[in-house]
This record gives sequence, structure tokens and C-alpha cells, in this order.
Amino acid sequence: MDDWSEIRRQVLVEGVNIVTRHTKPSANNTKGGLVKKEAAIHISNILLWDAKSGGPSKIRRERQDGKLVRIAKKSGEVIK
Repeated sequence: MDDWSEIRRQVLVEGVNIVTRHTKPSANNTKGGLVKKEAAIHISNILLWDAKSGGPSKIRRERQDGKLVRIAKKSGEVIK
């Protein structure tokens, strides 16, 4: 990840937010044309993956033994 994406709080997720760029012919790419690549998305749009439910899940926070823990809403499992 580069410094710019850290400042903007963005991440790359494999297979998500694929954009098409038009490229001119150059010495490296003699044909030019359309190039598909992944673009960054804001970190607020990312959900955690819940292994027990097998999909993305929102989280809630609770106090247990004086500590704040994250719990997956779908499965109720504590996230470490």
C-alpha cells in the first residue's frame, strides 16, 4: 500500500471495484486499448469476514470482564 492510500484510508480488495482504463499505444504496450484493474475503496465500506457464518458480517462491541470485545452479529462469535 502506498502512502497516499494510507492518508485517504483506502484499501484494495481482490475482485472488487474493477475499473476500465483506456491506454495509448506505447513502446511497452504496442496495441494500447482497454486495461481492467482494481481500484481502491474506502475502509468504511469494508465488512469483516465471519468464518463461522461463511460470509461478511457487521460487528457489535460489548464489555466482557472489563474489556471491550468485538462480536460478529451473524454468528455471535468473538472476533480476535
